[in-house]
Amino acid sequence: MPSSDRPYRVTFVCSGNICRSPMAAVVLSHRAVTAGLGDVVTFGSAGTGDWHVGEHADRRAVAALAAAGYDGSQHRARQFDRGDFTGTDLVVALDRGHERTLRTWAPDGPSRDTVRLLRSFDPDADGPEVADPFYGADDGFAVVLAQVEAAAPGLLDHVRGQLGR
Repeated sequence: MPSSDRPYRVTFVCSGNICRSPMAAVVLSHRAVTAGLGDVVTFGSAGTGDWHVGEHADRRAVAALAAAGYDGSQHRARQFDRGDFTGTDLVVALDRGHERTLRTWAPDGPSRDTVRLLRSFDPDADGPEVADPFYGADDGFAVVLAQVEAAAPGLLDHVRGQLGR
């Protein structure tokens, strides 16, 4: 549960923080603002690896976001740090490998309990993981965007519930 003096904090986590997790952060940030939650929740993203630290999001991710009216141009990749569990209310993994890694990194049971899979917020999801588009064709980024957008209402409902709204 968030402290009353700060926003509820959500961090999306994928492998390198240049595709899936920044796409999720951009979409959910936009959706939170349009849902009237922009002042009470913040969204960020990180990767389990350090390969892309400091880089922009993949150009294909930025293009898929732009085609749907989102701006992903400001993203800079960073690596998730075990210290990120402090002050983060919800850590959202994009696939089961990330989920396992994050649960291993969690310093205690309550921190492990903050880790969820993004698609667990989509009651109609056809599987638990957001597809990894990195090594595929450009249209894979549209698939990721659709999966993120489908999970967005459920995730925002979860946040509302946590905030008592």
